[in-house]
Amino acid sequence: MSTLHFCSECNNLLYPKADSNRRMMLYACRICQYEEVGEDACVYRNDLLTVTKEKIGITTDLGGDPTLAHSNISCPRCGTEDAVFFQDQSKRKETRMILFFVCAKCNHPFTDPTIEHEQQIEEEI
Repeated sequence: MSTLHFCSECNNLLYPKADSNRRMMLYACRICQYEEVGEDACVYRNDLLTVTKEKIGITTDLGGDPTLAHSNISCPRCGTEDAVFFQDQSKRKETRMILFFVCAKCNHPFTDPTIEHEQQIEEEI
């Protein structure tokens, strides 16, 4: 279990610091020059990374939004060939440009079905 260490001279928090010459971990004060040898040689690193797939957000009444572009792609639910579309809004580098469609008649959200077909062909190859 990790504990907090405080400087014995100025009572400020001590931060871990690597001493590459002596190959050991020290706790050093950032205010004064105080250093002490760390008792525990175990160093922990906790990387938090959330990987999310592209997903359709809340799409209420987007079919009637006059500012969105329209496409004549067929809705998989009702068959209407009028849908508005928009691009994924995440700002990650790994994100592909995926268009999300919303049917103008029944407000059903869906992605381009040709993309799913292309991914299946790539996986088979």
